[in-house]
Amino acid sequence: MSASINKSTFQFLKDIQKNNDREWFNKHKDKYLVSHENMISFCNELLMEMRKHDNIETSSGKDSLMRIYRDTRFSKDKTPYKTHFGGGFKRATAKLRGGYYFQVGPGESLAAGGFFVPSKEDLIHLRKDIDVNYEDWEKMLKNKSLVKTFGKLRGDKLTTVPRGFDKDHPAIELLRHKSFYFERKFTDKEVLDPSFMKELNQTFKNLRSYFDFMSEVLTTDANGVSKI
Repeated sequence: MSASINKSTFQFLKDIQKNNDREWFNKHKDKYLVSHENMISFCNELLMEMRKHDNIETSSGKDSLMRIYRDTRFSKDKTPYKTHFGGGFKRATAKLRGGYYFQVGPGESLAAGGFFVPSKEDLIHLRKDIDVNYEDWEKMLKNKSLVKTFGKLRGDKLTTVPRGFDKDHPAIELLRHKSFYFERKFTDKEVLDPSFMKELNQTFKNLRSYFDFMSEVLTTDANGVSKI
């Protein structure tokens, strides 16, 4: 693996943090294009490495990247540009659930994966499984590589008890979850290190035990029979 994040890419993102307006961006669009190409090269290689340990549907590094232009229609923050490059990889086939997300920017770099906005149907299915099989969930969440890499499960939670469940359930905190994901942050120094590609790939690889568990839950019924 040889692709890395260039210092000039980080410098462009630092500059846009200070000059987040269209006039400045248009004057320096050449720097954006160079930075964008750097990210495409990095993501292309990351995609190749990830395909060695997972089945990824995303077709290319370019397709994995999100636009740098912000959607300001419903936001109080009207700055037109993001101050990081972000993107994601989608797992292939209906049986492989979950998604990978990455973000690269000064003070904003991270890797994450999981179920950020599960459908109503999936959320109900997950809660029903937690209700019955919470011990399996607790065991899965204690996976050593998962805990060492990411720490605890993250996600927005209900402030109350979900309808139909006991407030004294031993896994009530899990049942309150509305989203289920893991996140790891990286320092600027870590991102600019030549080993970042290897580290990011391994970080995503360490999500596999979680994704395998969740895919099994979401693609089978209460009797363990495949729904796919």
